[in-house]
Amino acid sequence: MPKIAIYGAKSIALGIYEAIHFLYPQFPCVGFIVSSKRGNPATLAGLKVWEIFEFRDGISSQELEDIRILIATPENLHSEIMAYLDTNGLHNYICMDSHREAELMERYFALQEKFRSLHSLSMGRHRTEICVYQTKFYKDKRLGKLCGLPDWVIPLQVGTKLSPGRLAKCFCFDNTGENISAKNGNYCELTGLYWMWKNRLQEKTETSSAQGNRKMEKDYYGLFHYRRVLDIRKEDLYRLAENKVDVILPFPMLHEPDITEHHARYIAESDWEAMLQALWELWPDYASACPEVFHQRYFYNYNLIVARRQILADYCAWLFPVLERTEQLSVPGGWERCDRYIGYLGENLMTLYFFYHKNDFNIVHTGRIMLT
Repeated sequence: MPKIAIYGAKSIALGIYEAIHFLYPQFPCVGFIVSSKRGNPATLAGLKVWEIFEFRDGISSQELEDIRILIATPENLHSEIMAYLDTNGLHNYICMDSHREAELMERYFALQEKFRSLHSLSMGRHRTEICVYQTKFYKDKRLGKLCGLPDWVIPLQVGTKLSPGRLAKCFCFDNTGENISAKNGNYCELTGLYWMWKNRLQEKTETSSAQGNRKMEKDYYGLFHYRRVLDIRKEDLYRLAENKVDVILPFPMLHEPDITEHHARYIAESDWEAMLQALWELWPDYASACPEVFHQRYFYNYNLIVARRQILADYCAWLFPVLERTEQLSVPGGWERCDRYIGYLGENLMTLYFFYHKNDFNIVHTGRIMLT
């Protein structure tokens, strides 16, 4: 019977394991492989996490020939991992790139009857107008592949106030109008979301030099990153109005034992407590929902979203006061540091907000595609 092993032991690896275990039980998994156990669990999903030398030396050569290794890590690490596996004599591997991951998770959640897919919706006759800003920063690494994006994706330079210059092919800048561009070191892509909120979502029309200074009114607005986008296809724009979609989010990522694992890795406990205090002060109903939301397994990562204009504006009006108060309560204060902690907290708050409103909004999901 053919078997698999999964390279990686974080949320991508866990999601791919859970999906394959559910969809293809005929392919048993022997465990997870990592380069080092430092920072990784000893077990995941009840299976052993092997250091690569343990895996290579602890399994017979005959068994190794029958094991296919699935590389399930962030896609920008795949080349390095393939070379590492080859060096260690392990050549039977497949890269689970973000397209494969998205397809797998879509089928998994469909059969689980969880997290309805955008692509499963019926198509209508009318195309919905959409505008998504893709954040870019002057220190971004150059992409290795040319990635053609649709004309409704508009580059937005973030952290512009911290930049020595303006990026080519960017038509919008987060240091114009009302903005928090100078806070990009902590807020990351959220300085772009703030700029959208104050300078696009609260206006009836907008002007874009990318569109020849033509006035535009869009039904949906959203935020992508320079390396991460949502899998929204041309035909999907005929699904939104037909199905009265309110929000598009990425398929959530799985964590074990629950999503507190995420903030334990990325957020200092004192900053987490500051965020909780801010919630209790500003939005006590949401604070009361924290135990239920944060002690389940599903997490909306990366601050990626597309939503109706008013829903996105309402979300921003909820989010940014919480983040501002958290800055005031955190030690050291937000203005004294530059460590991305607000961006990480934003991911947790997005998860809280949309799980809290899961029965209020018509939320659909799609894959998160990594540009490399």
